[in-house]
Amino acid sequence: MKPENTFDFSSLKMSLIMMLIFWIIAVFLWQTTSSIFYLFNFGYIGTALGVGIGVYSALPKRKKLWGRRLAQFLIGAYLLVFLGLIQRENMQIEGFFFYILAGFYSGSVIHYLVAKVAGPLVFNRGWCGWACWTVMVLDLLPYKHNKRGRLPGKWDYLRYIHFALSLGLAIVLWWGLDYRIQEQSLVELYWLLGGNILYYAVGIALAYALQDNRAFCKYICPVPVLQKITSRFALLKIVGDAEKCNDCGACNRICPMDIRVSEYILNNQRVLSTECIICLECVDVCAKDALDTSFGFDFGNRELLNWDISD
Repeated sequence: MKPENTFDFSSLKMSLIMMLIFWIIAVFLWQTTSSIFYLFNFGYIGTALGVGIGVYSALPKRKKLWGRRLAQFLIGAYLLVFLGLIQRENMQIEGFFFYILAGFYSGSVIHYLVAKVAGPLVFNRGWCGWACWTVMVLDLLPYKHNKRGRLPGKWDYLRYIHFALSLGLAIVLWWGLDYRIQEQSLVELYWLLGGNILYYAVGIALAYALQDNRAFCKYICPVPVLQKITSRFALLKIVGDAEKCNDCGACNRICPMDIRVSEYILNNQRVLSTECIICLECVDVCAKDALDTSFGFDFGNRELLNWDISD
């Protein structure tokens, strides 16, 4: 076993892979659309992600989360402040629906396709762990690890209700009230501001009420409704060595999404839960270095979660 503070340059492999993937997307969209914006946009996101992963790789275990936080702020702030507030792109899910209805396959649509629809086929739900502008704030709250477990029953359906209401609102406004999207207008800015203020308010309130920073992600956010469809087939997942695992449960306790990580590992499976956000906290906490990430082919059809049974 290598000393904790020893840096292994081979760990930069993931950083370079991520940068390469995004730069390929950037060059492809630039060449096919003749818009230099796509070269800048996806080139920046890929570089920011690569830098965050590189910093994560270089730091010792107890400080690795700052690499992920760096990526969150570099990407999340860019998307929210530059694309949202300055460029007036409606990056909310309703904006995605409006752009689809209008036939505008750029901006918000490309963002959703890459990060939240097709992207999870490769990156799993890495967007939620490394790039989300809502989480870049919620992760700073004091409740790092939920001790109660995941709330059962109706709580598990709230994000599906949210998704349906957002889609229904877009349809009613579009066909019922003849609302038409106004690209880069104040109206789109108001959508973005209103949606994000509401998301932050609900997310912070839920975090304090349930003592869980990720409560908004688990119960309210509509984005996983899309992500969970394709993330079942994700190439990138957490993998473990059952022979090294001593079933201490540390990975289960630290997982912000309440996944029973060790059960997958002891069953000689990768972590197949569609709740996994590739935050790598389970990898970092493992004293036996039994966990890592890997690319492979399998199907996520098992949700092994820690449920709150206190009631």
